[in-house]
Amino acid sequence: MAVIAVGGIQHETNTFAPTKADLRAFMTGGSRPPLTTGPDLFPRSKGKNLPIAGFVEQVEALDHHVYALTWGAAAPSDVVTENAFEHISALILEGLKSAPVYDAVYLCLHGAMVTEHLEDGEGELLRRVRDLIGPEKLLVASLDLHSNTTPEMIANADLLVAYRTYPHVDMADTGARTARLLDEIFRRGKKPAKAFQQIPFLIPLNWQCTMMQPAQGLYERLADMESGEVLHTSFTPGFPAADIHHCGPSVFAYGWSEEAAQTACRRLAEDVNGSESAFAGRIYDPESGVLEAMRLAEIATRPVVIADTQDNPGAGGDSNTAGMLRALVENRAEQASLGLMADPTAAEIVHRAGVGAEVNLSFGGHSGIEGDEPFEENFTVEMLHDGRFDATGPFYKGATFNLGPSACIKIGGTRVVLACNKVQLADQAMYRFVGIEPTTENILVNKSSVHFRADFAPIAEEILVCAAPGPMIADPADLPWSRLRKGIRLNPLGRVWQGPL
Repeated sequence: MAVIAVGGIQHETNTFAPTKADLRAFMTGGSRPPLTTGPDLFPRSKGKNLPIAGFVEQVEALDHHVYALTWGAAAPSDVVTENAFEHISALILEGLKSAPVYDAVYLCLHGAMVTEHLEDGEGELLRRVRDLIGPEKLLVASLDLHSNTTPEMIANADLLVAYRTYPHVDMADTGARTARLLDEIFRRGKKPAKAFQQIPFLIPLNWQCTMMQPAQGLYERLADMESGEVLHTSFTPGFPAADIHHCGPSVFAYGWSEEAAQTACRRLAEDVNGSESAFAGRIYDPESGVLEAMRLAEIATRPVVIADTQDNPGAGGDSNTAGMLRALVENRAEQASLGLMADPTAAEIVHRAGVGAEVNLSFGGHSGIEGDEPFEENFTVEMLHDGRFDATGPFYKGATFNLGPSACIKIGGTRVVLACNKVQLADQAMYRFVGIEPTTENILVNKSSVHFRADFAPIAEEILVCAAPGPMIADPADLPWSRLRKGIRLNPLGRVWQGPL
C-alpha cells in the first residue's frame, strides 16, 4: 500500500496562434474542471474522460492512497504566460513540500506546453519536482498523444505513458494504465530502464488519426510489444505547430533490462519510419470542399462532414474565422450547419434582438492570418440559449459546457451555432443545444481537426478536410519556423529544415 501525490498542468501550445493562455484561462478550464488545489480536485474530475480521473480510480482500486496537489488545464492557444506557469508550478511544489509522507508523484501532463519563458514547460516542471523529491522517489506522468516529448522529460521522469487514440477517447484509460504500471513498479521494487528516439519528420495533425492507417496499425502493435521484459511502449506523433527545438514525433520504451527497452524502442522507431509515406491525405480549399460536399449530399443518406481544420480550437484556433461560412453561403449550400462561431459581441447583439429578428453581423478577420477576412451579412435569429448543456459523445464524456449566451442563426440555407466561448466542435450535443439535429443535415462543418470523428464518423456519409485561412496550419511545411532543430523533414518525405533563411 503506497501513497501517491497527484497533480499536474495541461496545455497544448500552438506558438503560431493569436491568443495566449493566462491564469484566467486555467481558472476557467473550458470543458475541463477549473484550476483546483487540494481535496476538491478528485471530486471535480471524477467520472470524466481525463487521465487524472482514470489514474485516481484505478490506483485506489489497487489499494493505494492518493494525496491531492494542484491540477489545471486551459484550452489550446499560443504560449502560456510566465505568470500562469510559475503560479501553478509553485502550487504543485508547495503541495509536495507540505504533503504527508508519500511514495510517488503522478503528474497529469500534456507534453506540448510552451511558455513565454520556456520551450519545454513539462520538462522544466518535471525537473523541479525531481529536484525536490530526490533521485530515489518515483515520478510518473501521463501524456497526450500530441506530446512533443523531449529528452529532458524522459530524463526526469521514471515513466511516461501517452494516449493511444486520436480522437482521444482513452484519456481516462491512459490514467488507469499509468496506475497499473506504477503498481507493477512498486511490486518489482526497482525502476525500469528506458529508451527514447526522435522521429525525423513532422506529421500533419489530420493524418495522425488512429481511426485510419497508418496510425491505427502502429498503435495496435504497441500492445503486442509489451510482454516479457518490456513494461511499456509509447508513440507520440507530436504537435506540429510549436516553434521549438524538440517539436516532432518520438517513441519511447521501458523494460526490466536495458536491452529490452532499447530493442523495443528501436523496433517501434523502425515501424514509424517505415510508414512515413502513408502519413498523407487530401485537403480541400473551402470552395472545392463545399462543392464536393454538395455533390455528395445529392445522393447521400447521411450528412457529409467537413473539418474546418485550420480554425480548430483544440489546436490554438479561436473558432472565429469565416472562410468556411463564406464558402457555404456563396455556393448556396442547403441544409448546412456550421459549428461553432465564438463571438461574444455578436452573441450579445443576437440576444438583445430576440428570436425572429434579422441582425447584421460580421464574422472573421480577427486572427491576423492572411486571407481571414470579415464576412458581414444579415442573419435571422432562430433560437437563443444560455450555453449550458452536457456532452453526449465519447470524446467529451462527462463534460458540462458553459459557452455563455448562445444562439442558432441562419443565412440562406446555412445555420450557424453562435457562442461566447470557444470550444472544439466534437460532440453532436453542440448542435442540438440550439435546436439543430445534426443527423438530418446535408452538410456539417465542424471547427475541429480529428476529435470530431469520435462522435460524427458513425453518422457521416463521408468526411472531408478543408483548409480555410486560420492559425492551425494543416501542413507544417507552410509554417514560418525559426527554432526547429535542423535536419528534420517538415512533412512526410518533405523538405529538410536547414534553419531560417
